[in-house]
Amino acid sequence: MGASILHITNGDTTTNYLKKLKFSGEFITWREMLSEGKTTSDIGSETFWKTRYEFLKSSYNISKKKFIDYTLKEYRNLCNQKEQDEIVLWFEHDLFCQINMLAVISWLKRYREGHQITLVCSGKVKGSAKMLGLSQLNKEEILQHFKNRVTLSQDDIEYADYIWQLYCSDSPLRLETVYKFNPMSPFQYLAKAIEAHLQRFPSIENGLNRIENTILKTAENNILTSKKDLVHQLITDEEVYGFGDLQYEHSIKTLDKLFSSFNPVKLSEKGKEVLYNQLNFYGQLRNDISYLGGSKKYSFLFHNESKKLLQITS
Repeated sequence: MGASILHITNGDTTTNYLKKLKFSGEFITWREMLSEGKTTSDIGSETFWKTRYEFLKSSYNISKKKFIDYTLKEYRNLCNQKEQDEIVLWFEHDLFCQINMLAVISWLKRYREGHQITLVCSGKVKGSAKMLGLSQLNKEEILQHFKNRVTLSQDDIEYADYIWQLYCSDSPLRLETVYKFNPMSPFQYLAKAIEAHLQRFPSIENGLNRIENTILKTAENNILTSKKDLVHQLITDEEVYGFGDLQYEHSIKTLDKLFSSFNPVKLSEKGKEVLYNQLNFYGQLRNDISYLGGSKKYSFLFHNESKKLLQITS
């Protein structure tokens, strides 16, 4: 009798693809986006899920029923999966996936001590200039990825948990100093993802972060007839964040005053001034409810030249 496997995947698309390819074992789909909104390090606790629901409700209008049916029921299913010999994690290179991956490993460290944990992570593929997601791999490529999966050592698990704890802390400054100092780690895409995360804090230059500046640049440099076109262009161009329609639409909404039209897409004069660093928009965006992990988004500024974060003390 072969060893039993529990697959934990990054989304329904991957789960359905693996099932279609007749992978054996049980499947759990991790349906969260912990790269967005406030997080606490105690994954699975009542406080953790309450914090997540409050964020998803306020930012994305997610109903309690949908949150329970879509996310919590699947999490409870994960809690009941205890007997498998091996737990295989299926995640991708981008920030969205890498943060979810850290969280899952942190949970496994606490609740599945001693289990064999292996990792399949897609990104660079021979013959492709673009980074590829799991569902973009053909059958041979995904089977090869599975064959080459990495067994995580206890040190790897401890390291992932440590980075997760830092991500959930109230200051990103320690994360800034440690994330790049583990070159032997099997998490080959993590450093770039964390670097991209730090650039989500507002820049000193104009008060917008990397994603918000990219939205303005994309609007200014392309002929786009609708908001839908703008979102599609952002998803096509941006690889490191892994965001979809929901996240980009939410970001565009916060920048509404910097657009004069969405049919076609045009920046306002103020939008152009912000884009070209002639006007700082920090004061209009600042609030006390926006979080990136455990840190308040507007309590830190990113300095593009030095690639360093500065804490606002007043």
